[in-house]
Amino acid sequence: MTRLPERLTIIFDGSCDFCTRSVRWITALDRGRRISFAPFQDAAARTAAGLSVPQCEAAAWAVTPDGRRYPGAQAINLAFAVALSLPLPLWIYGVPGSHQLQDAIYAWVVRNRHRLPGDTPYCAQHPERCGVSAGEPAPRASCLRA
Repeated sequence: MTRLPERLTIIFDGSCDFCTRSVRWITALDRGRRISFAPFQDAAARTAAGLSVPQCEAAAWAVTPDGRRYPGAQAINLAFAVALSLPLPLWIYGVPGSHQLQDAIYAWVVRNRHRLPGDTPYCAQHPERCGVSAGEPAPRASCLRA
Protein backbone atom coordinates (compact mmCIF):
# COMPACT_ATOMS: atom_id res chain seq x y z
CA MET A 1 0.00 0.00 0.00
CA THR A 2 1.59 3.24 -1.12
CA ARG A 3 -0.99 5.65 0.28
CA LEU A 4 -3.34 5.54 3.26
CA PRO A 5 -7.00 5.30 2.29
CA GLU A 6 -9.19 8.32 3.08
CA ARG A 7 -11.83 6.05 4.65
CA LEU A 8 -11.80 2.59 6.15
CA THR A 9 -14.36 0.12 7.47
CA ILE A 10 -13.44 -2.35 10.19
CA ILE A 11 -15.50 -5.53 10.42
CA PHE A 12 -15.16 -6.97 13.94
CA ASP A 13 -16.76 -9.48 16.30
CA GLY A 14 -19.61 -7.59 17.94
CA SER A 15 -20.09 -10.32 20.56
CA CYS A 16 -16.52 -9.93 21.86
CA ASP A 17 -15.87 -7.76 24.93
CA PHE A 18 -12.21 -7.18 24.02
CA CYS A 19 -13.04 -6.40 20.38
CA THR A 20 -15.62 -3.82 21.48
CA ARG A 21 -13.06 -2.15 23.75
CA SER A 22 -10.55 -2.13 20.87
CA VAL A 23 -13.11 -0.38 18.67
CA ARG A 24 -13.53 2.25 21.39
CA TRP A 25 -9.74 2.78 21.57
CA ILE A 26 -9.39 3.22 17.83
CA THR A 27 -12.42 5.52 17.72
CA ALA A 28 -10.81 7.72 20.37
CA LEU A 29 -7.67 8.04 18.22
CA ASP A 30 -9.62 8.70 15.01
CA ARG A 31 -10.09 12.46 15.36
CA GLY A 32 -10.85 12.78 11.63
CA ARG A 33 -13.66 10.20 11.90
CA ARG A 34 -12.28 8.34 8.88
CA ILE A 35 -13.04 4.85 10.21
CA SER A 36 -16.42 3.20 10.44
CA PHE A 37 -17.05 -0.02 12.31
CA ALA A 38 -19.52 -2.83 11.70
CA PRO A 39 -19.98 -6.08 13.60
CA PHE A 40 -19.70 -9.18 11.43
CA GLN A 41 -23.05 -10.22 12.88
CA ASP A 42 -24.54 -7.47 10.66
CA ALA A 43 -25.13 -9.63 7.58
CA ALA A 44 -25.52 -6.63 5.25
CA ALA A 45 -22.17 -5.12 6.29
CA ARG A 46 -20.42 -8.49 6.10
CA THR A 47 -21.87 -9.24 2.65
CA ALA A 48 -21.05 -5.74 1.35
CA ALA A 49 -17.44 -6.38 2.36
CA GLY A 50 -17.48 -9.74 0.55
CA LEU A 51 -16.69 -11.69 3.72
CA SER A 52 -18.00 -14.99 5.01
CA VAL A 53 -18.85 -15.81 8.62
CA PRO A 54 -15.82 -18.17 8.93
CA GLN A 55 -13.50 -15.43 7.66
CA CYS A 56 -14.94 -13.01 10.22
CA GLU A 57 -14.76 -15.55 13.03
CA ALA A 58 -11.05 -15.93 12.34
CA ALA A 59 -10.07 -12.24 12.20
CA ALA A 60 -11.08 -8.61 12.15
CA TRP A 61 -11.01 -7.11 8.65
CA ALA A 62 -10.16 -3.67 7.29
CA VAL A 63 -11.95 -2.84 4.05
CA THR A 64 -11.00 0.13 1.88
CA PRO A 65 -13.52 2.06 -0.25
CA ASP A 66 -12.17 0.35 -3.39
CA GLY A 67 -12.88 -3.07 -1.84
CA ARG A 68 -9.37 -4.15 -0.80
CA ARG A 69 -9.49 -6.29 2.33
CA TYR A 70 -6.85 -6.79 5.00
CA PRO A 71 -7.19 -9.37 7.79
CA GLY A 72 -5.95 -9.66 11.35
CA ALA A 73 -2.85 -7.81 12.49
CA GLN A 74 -2.56 -6.07 9.13
CA ALA A 75 -6.12 -4.73 9.58
CA ILE A 76 -5.28 -3.42 13.04
CA ASN A 77 -2.10 -1.73 11.80
CA LEU A 78 -4.05 -0.15 8.94
CA ALA A 79 -6.74 1.05 11.36
CA PHE A 80 -4.14 2.72 13.59
CA ALA A 81 -2.41 4.25 10.56
CA VAL A 82 -5.67 5.71 9.22
CA ALA A 83 -6.83 6.85 12.67
CA LEU A 84 -3.54 8.64 13.29
CA SER A 85 -3.10 9.76 9.64
CA LEU A 86 0.38 8.32 9.93
CA PRO A 87 1.73 5.34 7.95
CA LEU A 88 4.19 4.36 10.73
CA PRO A 89 2.16 1.30 11.93
CA LEU A 90 2.18 -0.08 8.37
CA TRP A 91 5.90 0.56 7.98
CA ILE A 92 6.58 -1.30 11.22
CA TYR A 93 4.34 -4.16 10.06
CA GLY A 94 6.39 -4.30 6.83
CA VAL A 95 9.75 -4.68 8.61
CA PRO A 96 11.10 -8.20 7.98
CA GLY A 97 10.05 -10.45 10.84
CA SER A 98 7.67 -7.88 12.31
CA HIS A 99 4.55 -9.05 10.51
CA GLN A 100 5.22 -12.67 11.47
CA LEU A 101 5.55 -11.66 15.13
CA GLN A 102 2.47 -9.44 14.99
CA ASP A 103 0.46 -12.15 13.21
CA ALA A 104 1.44 -14.65 15.93
CA ILE A 105 0.42 -12.22 18.67
CA TYR A 106 -2.84 -11.51 16.87
CA ALA A 107 -3.56 -15.26 16.64
CA TRP A 108 -2.92 -15.58 20.40
CA VAL A 109 -5.31 -12.68 21.08
CA VAL A 110 -8.02 -14.30 18.91
CA ARG A 111 -7.68 -17.55 20.85
CA ASN A 112 -7.73 -15.80 24.23
CA ARG A 113 -9.88 -12.72 23.69
CA HIS A 114 -12.67 -14.05 25.88
CA ARG A 115 -10.17 -13.86 28.78
CA LEU A 116 -9.01 -10.30 28.03
CA PRO A 117 -10.63 -7.23 29.61
CA GLY A 118 -13.28 -5.53 27.55
CA ASP A 119 -16.49 -3.54 27.40
CA THR A 120 -20.08 -4.67 27.13
CA PRO A 121 -20.15 -6.32 23.71
CA TYR A 122 -21.30 -4.13 20.83
CA CYS A 123 -24.13 -6.54 19.97
CA ALA A 124 -25.46 -6.36 23.53
CA GLN A 125 -25.50 -2.56 23.22
CA HIS A 126 -26.90 -2.50 19.66
CA PRO A 127 -28.87 -5.71 19.06
CA GLU A 128 -30.63 -4.20 16.04
CA ARG A 129 -27.27 -3.98 14.21
CA CYS A 130 -26.49 -7.62 14.97
CA GLY A 131 -29.66 -9.28 13.76
CA VAL A 132 -30.90 -10.21 17.23
CA SER A 133 -33.85 -9.12 19.30
CA ALA A 134 -33.27 -7.15 22.46
CA GLY A 135 -32.44 -9.48 25.34
CA GLU A 136 -31.16 -12.31 23.11
CA PRO A 137 -27.46 -13.08 23.07
CA ALA A 138 -25.64 -12.25 19.83
CA PRO A 139 -24.14 -15.15 17.91
CA ARG A 140 -20.62 -15.70 19.20
CA ALA A 141 -17.65 -16.59 17.08
CA SER A 142 -17.02 -20.32 17.12
CA CYS A 143 -13.41 -19.76 18.19
CA LEU A 144 -14.69 -18.29 21.45
CA ARG A 145 -16.55 -21.41 22.46
CA ALA A 146 -14.22 -23.36 24.67
